[in-house]
Amino acid sequence: MAISPPENRLWWKEPIERVEIGWIVVAFLWGLFMFFFMIAWHFIGGQNLSTETYRIKPEAYEEKVLAFAEQFQVGEDVGVPVVRPPAGEDVYLLARLWEWWPILELKKGQSYRIHLSTLDWQHGFSLQPVNINISVHPGYEQIITLTPTEAGEFGIACNEYCGIGHHVMTGRIRVIE
Repeated sequence: MAISPPENRLWWKEPIERVEIGWIVVAFLWGLFMFFFMIAWHFIGGQNLSTETYRIKPEAYEEKVLAFAEQFQVGEDVGVPVVRPPAGEDVYLLARLWEWWPILELKKGQSYRIHLSTLDWQHGFSLQPVNINISVHPGYEQIITLTPTEAGEFGIACNEYCGIGHHVMTGRIRVIE
């Protein structure tokens, strides 16, 4: 119950103040601007990745990753294969509880098509410090084109909570000269 009820019980029929109409118009126009400018931000903002996405059975994706790792393995780091694919090759990275597998070794200045998928839950692919972020879902293979511009070791972190071992779900991409 209001402290002082409107004099006219049909309050919705009373005229709206000019200032209130002005603010409604400003809010509406700002909403329209933001809605239509989202499309422009995708192209001029430079912060959104354009990815390809395909449906795939998790088992089929796992087979692709295992074959890829076996074909291009050059070493091992704490039991995880280190894989160095040729420049321009399709590269496969697998998310599963609680790891990004395998470790990739890419060449600076060369473009790669990186395929991402998961076997179990939704995971987040966060490449740091580059700040590339993608949600990775089971049953979908996402492909991003990546051209490393500087050498070094880059960390991959899961930025979607995936269970009790989420805090240890990391991976690495090494970029060599």
